[in-house]
Amino acid sequence: LAGQGLRARGFDVDSKVQVFETMIRGVGGLLSAHLFAMGELPITGYLPENTASTPGSTSIQWPQGFIYNGQLLRLARDLADRLVPAFHTDTGIPYPRVNLRHGIPFYSESPLHRDAEKGVCSKTQKHSPELTETCSAGAGSLLLEFTTLSRLTGDSRYETMGKRAFWSIWDRKGSTGLVGAGIDAESGLWTSSYTGIGAGIDSFYEYAGKAYILLSAVNSMSASIDGFSPKWDMPGSYLQVWSDSHTAINHHLRRGKMFIHPHYIQADLFTGATRAHWFDSLSAFYPGVLTLLGYVEEATEVHLLNTALWSRYSALPERWSTTAGSIEGDLGWWGGRPEFIESTYYLYRATQDPWYLHVGEMVLRDIKRRCWTKCGWAGIHDVRSGERRDRMESFFLSETAKYLFLLFEPDHPLNKIDAPFVFNTEGHPLILPRAKVSLRTPIRASESGMPAKSNGDSTAPNCPVPAGMQPFSLSTVAARGDVYHAANLARLHFMPTLETVESPLIEYSADHPSVSIFDVKSPSNFTYYPWTLPLELIPYNATCDKMTARPTFDITFPTLPNGLLTPASLQRVLNGILVNSISGLRLGMIQDVKVDTSGVPNGGELYRVQAINNIAMGKDEKVFMARDTAANVVNPSDPNFTRVRDTAMLDLVVDVATEPVHRTDDSTTLSKNPSSDNSTSSNASASNL
Repeated sequence: LAGQGLRARGFDVDSKVQVFETMIRGVGGLLSAHLFAMGELPITGYLPENTASTPGSTSIQWPQGFIYNGQLLRLARDLADRLVPAFHTDTGIPYPRVNLRHGIPFYSESPLHRDAEKGVCSKTQKHSPELTETCSAGAGSLLLEFTTLSRLTGDSRYETMGKRAFWSIWDRKGSTGLVGAGIDAESGLWTSSYTGIGAGIDSFYEYAGKAYILLSAVNSMSASIDGFSPKWDMPGSYLQVWSDSHTAINHHLRRGKMFIHPHYIQADLFTGATRAHWFDSLSAFYPGVLTLLGYVEEATEVHLLNTALWSRYSALPERWSTTAGSIEGDLGWWGGRPEFIESTYYLYRATQDPWYLHVGEMVLRDIKRRCWTKCGWAGIHDVRSGERRDRMESFFLSETAKYLFLLFEPDHPLNKIDAPFVFNTEGHPLILPRAKVSLRTPIRASESGMPAKSNGDSTAPNCPVPAGMQPFSLSTVAARGDVYHAANLARLHFMPTLETVESPLIEYSADHPSVSIFDVKSPSNFTYYPWTLPLELIPYNATCDKMTARPTFDITFPTLPNGLLTPASLQRVLNGILVNSISGLRLGMIQDVKVDTSGVPNGGELYRVQAINNIAMGKDEKVFMARDTAANVVNPSDPNFTRVRDTAMLDLVVDVATEPVHRTDDSTTLSKNPSSDNSTSSNASASNL
């Protein structure tokens, strides 16, 4: 039995845990350790030999007479089996919590409790109510671990549950093509209309891309569970989810170079309207995923801003406002999060640019200077004051320290392995075992779930060749024209130069010659440009591109007599806002989307409405206004106004007569008054007018 030895009984404990955290840390960690033990993942100097005589069994001789026969895998399965009850929902979205011994007695609406013979408890049992709200990241980021477990054990149930949860989230995406943060596991309804790429959402997009990588080289497992969709087994289906998500993110969340430097905002899940101008430290994962899937240029842009923020604060604050240029809502802690370091690692592996080694050196020295204690590595309560927390998160070792180590150890076997392995969102490497699966033949477009693409399609996911070094420089990143832009958005030029260094490691170094003052002093924090590089890597006479001004302006209409703006003046309708009164109306205009201006005078200078009074609008939303509403205010001959007919918006116009129409074959009268009880309707089709 799993884990039931003289000193342990596996995970048979009366403890309520989070499904997501237990999966990525517990199950993921055990699976990764088993893969290392079996030699599926490489360890320097470790060449295990399976001496088991029975096919399918394991017997590896370790030092001091210990025989490894799959103990870690059995523990992983034991823990996974205790998480399985949380997946019993009508929606396929798992509950957020489970008791490792008793299951889910606190979720009385689960299908597990509808059959007394099959359920684990009765609905009449009294338990304190438990929230059924989960998040896209928590529910949709379980398929890597469960897929690996299924391939190792031959039990397809785990893989199917993980994939079903992922697709249950994706199939409920908003009209923007994005997923939200909070969702109810029982109803499948979104509990919040916020969307972004950070907390509550981040690893959903991460696992979409990584699932494609992990599944791309192996054949599918047959699934017998009801409702299993063939697309769940197609690696290209996950790449398509990533591709669609990436397109929607760039359309609704990305602010381009006209906003000083590219970054991402928070938006409305259904309209795409701007909801907030901050981003959190969790969103620093995004450049890493972009790099994995071949979008290195976009990843480099985003990573520059994160680097500038780290240079300013010697850490990444939990949430930072791009408009205020400061920490948002006093959320200034850094608990040792790894996302920025992870992206730095991926970018260095893809480009080999020494810039990222110097970024890693800055991060390492800041962590030594600010987080070191005699008993571990503390989190920072406030990155401005340096106040520390008496707490060390598990992800600090499993991710932050690991990615830093791999960044500076190019000869590590994981940096040389030629196989489709991935790190899960807790930094545990996973690979589908070669002995348990058959290799996939080259995937045709029709089999992958991805539409066929021409060779010249620039959107096809390809890993670009690293850019060549610029003259008089060893760093392509340092020679970029927008390095200063990221520094400007981070307000680095307002930061003073720090001359003194304070750290408990300084006192410790007095008795430990192996620790030097250079271990606690960052090379150039709070400098203006280019932050981390030594002089020999700075391009000679380097200059930066000119910043693009943000093209915005307001249109304000006068307040008419007896025309006060009321709540009824603006009405949100499908695909936009209906303006019922133009009196006192203020339109915020911005030019931030590509528009087809062919045939339009002064084309290329068209703007969209980004806000009406205090109501933000999405890029795809429209403003509707009846002709009579603006008849006495807007002069059609005014050169400042150009009305453009949108032929794609109007499909059919029906001019309804107000007087009765008599049929010719009898005396029956049909009323054309829409309010009449005898009114009739018919379906008609017409070309666009």
